[in-house]
Amino acid sequence: MGKPTDLVQGTVDLLIMKTIALQPLHGWAIAQRIRQLSNDILHVQQGSLYPALQRLEREGWVTADWGTSENNRRARFYRLTRAGRKHLDREQVGWERLSGAIARLLRTA
Repeated sequence: MGKPTDLVQGTVDLLIMKTIALQPLHGWAIAQRIRQLSNDILHVQQGSLYPALQRLEREGWVTADWGTSENNRRARFYRLTRAGRKHLDREQVGWERLSGAIARLLRTA
């Protein structure tokens, strides 16, 4: 397999929000879940993940609480706010529309 796919600007935010919409997770677990659900195709590096989480928190779409990780380490667990859920819904519709248009274009002869 080649190198992991580079993610388009803004896509990281969408992937993070979708991942924590299912359940609150700490940063490392978010990156692992994205990697797992994408069958090891999408890799979110720490250098992209934590600035995105901070940006989402500043926007009011994500909030974080301290807790204990599965390996007994202190970690911040991120979850969507009500405003974050609304934003995620809008972004997901937009992404599906855009990716559908790109897929149609690529299928043309």
